Amino acid sequence: MSRESVPGHDISYHLVCFDETGNERGRESADVLYDARRDVTDVFFFIHGWNGDVPAARQQYGQWVKTMADCRAEREAAHRLPGGFKSLLVGLHWPSKAWGDEDVRSDEFIKAQAARLGGGAGRVAAVRTIVEAARQHPCRMSTAVKQAYDYLESSVPDLPGEDGMPFDAEQLYRACLEDPALGGILSPLRILTFWKMKRRAKVFGESGAARIAREVAQAAPSARIHLMGHSFGCITATAMANVVPAATLTLMQGAMSLWSFAERLPGEPGSGYFRGVLGRVPGPIIVTTSTHDYAIGKFYPLAARSGRQVDLDEYPKYGGLGSHGVQGTYAHGHNIGSPGELSRGQVHNVDCTSVIRRIDGIAGAHNDICHPELARLLWRAVLAR
Repeated sequence: MSRESVPGHDISYHLVCFDETGNERGRESADVLYDARRDVTDVFFFIHGWNGDVPAARQQYGQWVKTMADCRAEREAAHRLPGGFKSLLVGLHWPSKAWGDEDVRSDEFIKAQAARLGGGAGRVAAVRTIVEAARQHPCRMSTAVKQAYDYLESSVPDLPGEDGMPFDAEQLYRACLEDPALGGILSPLRILTFWKMKRRAKVFGESGAARIAREVAQAAPSARIHLMGHSFGCITATAMANVVPAATLTLMQGAMSLWSFAERLPGEPGSGYFRGVLGRVPGPIIVTTSTHDYAIGKFYPLAARSGRQVDLDEYPKYGGLGSHGVQGTYAHGHNIGSPGELSRGQVHNVDCTSVIRRIDGIAGAHNDICHPELARLLWRAVLAR
């Protein structure tokens, strides 16, 4: 069974796991579809972000669902909606573990990092060169290390990044030296994996995640579907909104371009990749931001453009959604302390700096999203009529 309990509540959610190609690992979706046919009015899909394994996904979803369930007044208001309220909660897990807590000195760490970049003896040897150098001289990039990075960049599929810029390990390393928290000569290895997982989030959103959402929509055609993503999960959720009739879309600290919905890309032809989502979501589209999110504020632009940060007046060309919100199209601006009305069918950038603020290592407050203020924000989108 796919049902997971929620601490302190008599409710549960479904956890459905997928592999890196977007195929379901088990048969948990059968349980989801069974429940979807039982007079469900609202279906919530939750999608985690980068660096999440199954235990991490289970912990995040359990905490988030509990935070939503603790909002008693909002739950009661939902039950007073025309037609009532009966929810179906679904957490989707995709393999996004990019940089775990493994012992960097171990052979398992080396093999795991090489596997995430495609595997094979050549990649194992290249990662070993980088890791062994990091143990001995963490603040110096030798010719051998640079050559190892060049080999990885040339041999890993789906690279370079979506902007087409070449990977420059030495430049990335020098940029990271300006902020020690980004991490010495291992930092380009993080960024190679960042690109890989960013691409995987989009593929998952357009394949396995979209499939289960379509099947649920067919099983419960009158139900409202609410999509909530965190970090790279925002890419997945937005990709899902491109193909399923989502009622609301909530993007928590999105690790995706601030120009994703833009009418025109800055200095380039065409519009944002997800421009077409606007107009497809009849309810509010919520985007949270925080200046305490170092993963999006510091690491994302560095990885997205290989350290070549380009400023365009107020907003950087390669900044992330979780720092700057949606740009390049009309969006309402709010503060979490006084969010105001949420208009249906429109984008709402919500500054959550006062709430998303607990620093946790290199990511800053990136994962600090389980707060009642944020849960009420999602509830308000659900209740908007």
